[in-house]
Amino acid sequence: MHSLYDVPAPAKLNLFLHITGRRADGYHLLQSVFMLIDWQDTLHFEHIQSSEISRQDLNPDAPQLPADDLCVRAAQALQAATGCTQGVRIAIDKHIPSQAGMGGGSSDAASTLIALNRLWNLNLTRAQLEGIGIRLGADVPFFIRGHNAWVEGIGESITPLCGAHALPSRLFWVIKPQAGLNTQSIFTDPRLQRDTKRAKIEDFAADHYGFGHNDLQPVAEALCPDVMKVRNWLNASGMHATMTGSGSAVFAQASKEIDFSHAPSTWKIRLCKNLENHPLIQWIPE
Repeated sequence: MHSLYDVPAPAKLNLFLHITGRRADGYHLLQSVFMLIDWQDTLHFEHIQSSEISRQDLNPDAPQLPADDLCVRAAQALQAATGCTQGVRIAIDKHIPSQAGMGGGSSDAASTLIALNRLWNLNLTRAQLEGIGIRLGADVPFFIRGHNAWVEGIGESITPLCGAHALPSRLFWVIKPQAGLNTQSIFTDPRLQRDTKRAKIEDFAADHYGFGHNDLQPVAEALCPDVMKVRNWLNASGMHATMTGSGSAVFAQASKEIDFSHAPSTWKIRLCKNLENHPLIQWIPE
């Protein structure tokens, strides 16, 4: 196999995000539901005989990625873990906004691990890929797992939402304002509430799209007023808007059509559909 083209890397939304405590090592304990959506990046991989790893950006409108972005680091981590001496040229058509709380970088890294496991004929199991992915970012194992999920701990405890707990198909307005947010600045803010009572999957299953809240949202709105502006804009249209992850993107279930003609031109606005599984689910080995 010499190449893999049009490899998808979907974004995610946090339907809620509760901070339930903090470990002695400083890591925060959370509960959340991660939901895959069809706002995605597209990656292309060309096999090369040397061990070189290179990356090219295809979308001129997207912010330029650093030379050691998560895709490159994922490929290097896969080489290191397996002793692989094969190389790859990676091209990224980047559309998921950065500093949005949508997991774009983590999703790119996960799709890179999944694709290169196939391109390089490494035959690693899903658990082995997750073990590499967790060192790249807490959200990476979720994307490798490939299902919408109830997530706990520091992000390592992942329970797929399938069968009776599967998420109903819905449409969502997702808006990313121009300003972004740094995750670390929110988690280190003294105003962050860290004592939300633990919930159960059964609590969430009774009201999939109305359950819970985002504990990071008040701090995010204080640091980035644009988050509140977007949320108020959607709420004024008769919707219940929530920030995803550490922001700054905000989403609401699309219960009606909205006239966005008066929305700020700097907002990135998408009507998104939730996904039942990751588009690469068949490539993810057990």
